[in-house]
Amino acid sequence: MSGLGIVYLFLKGTIWEGHFMEWMNLVVRVIHITFGIAWIGASFYFVFLENALNRTENVRDELAGNLWAVHGGGFYYLEKYKLAPKKIPKDLHWFKYEAYFTWLSGFSLLIIVYYFNAKSMLIDPEVLNISAFTAISISVFSLVIGWILYDQICKHLSKNKTTFTIAITVLVFFFAWFYCQVFSGRAAYIHFGAFLGTLMAANVFFVIIPGQKRMVNAAKKGELPDPKDGKAAMMRSYTNNYFTLPVLFVMISNHFPSTFGNDYEWAVLIAITVGTAGIKHYLNLREKGQLSVWIMPISVIILLGVAFTTAPEPPKYENCTTEVSFTEVVSIVKNRCVVCHSKNPEDEVWKVAPNGVMYDTPEQIYNLREKIYQRAVLSKNMPFNNNQTGMLEEERDIINCWMNQGASK
Repeated sequence: MSGLGIVYLFLKGTIWEGHFMEWMNLVVRVIHITFGIAWIGASFYFVFLENALNRTENVRDELAGNLWAVHGGGFYYLEKYKLAPKKIPKDLHWFKYEAYFTWLSGFSLLIIVYYFNAKSMLIDPEVLNISAFTAISISVFSLVIGWILYDQICKHLSKNKTTFTIAITVLVFFFAWFYCQVFSGRAAYIHFGAFLGTLMAANVFFVIIPGQKRMVNAAKKGELPDPKDGKAAMMRSYTNNYFTLPVLFVMISNHFPSTFGNDYEWAVLIAITVGTAGIKHYLNLREKGQLSVWIMPISVIILLGVAFTTAPEPPKYENCTTEVSFTEVVSIVKNRCVVCHSKNPEDEVWKVAPNGVMYDTPEQIYNLREKIYQRAVLSKNMPFNNNQTGMLEEERDIINCWMNQGASK
């Protein structure tokens, strides 16, 4: 990553800067998604195995359970040992690199998108007016402190399931609120995902894999593995399992400004975390053969409630006494939006039009009128970076009037 940083500094201010940033973002993002899918898939699969094991019928004493499965035209038979087999096989597959590379690529994206452009992407002066160095320092230290607090909760409160669940919930809620008090809405959501992702990866690196290594080494020596290692690893795996859906939501949240752009974005983030974690809990219970009639409906109601409460209020347009022409709208968009949304953006950060949206021609503006109306009038989260081009309320009203008058061309 340091090498990429040096290359970026070398190209900064040249014609290659935007091209380099775009491809670096693209390559790292593909790596992140690929390893993330592999990690989450493995996590879901092994939690399913744990939940679905046959633990009673024809199970040998040394086994914790077994499972028959069919997939891809083949039949599979799996066994889980209570501790370890009498002889450790030579070819033992470890599930760890998926987690490591997911976190490394995710943190690299944090650097590329938010640290390299901290003033535009990380900081919102209306939330907290701080320097780029301070914002980056808060970002890094929050991940470290978050892990320390979480780890202490796991070590000291996990014996009581209720107390443990409440403590973890309070910790997660606090960081969701905290990030929204420090960073811009987009950055706050991404940092919450980075926080959960850090806990998940650190669980693998500091607890699950070291415990498994001790169990393997003990079995190789003919000793009885410490059952505490297995229990600790399973508990950490289960918390990782509940974090996955909230993390997946955060990964795509930047495309949905009605969430991070809400006045109470921290409450929206918490509600969606609870709703998605509730759905995962329902699925876990179902895999165990247990049925809860209230968890899924409540989770869905929470998520639908978020969608309802984040709906924008219809803008007022009673004062639209004069006909607004399309030419006026084009002028506003050209003055306030084309700095980023252009084939050749002049913005310091966006060297390529965000999401490929361009307003260079009247035809492009007219074809995307609904998007302009949504972002500039209803949610008012554009122009980007705390209204960096200074769009006036009067200008938003003009676009509003034009749309309500039929958006004539």
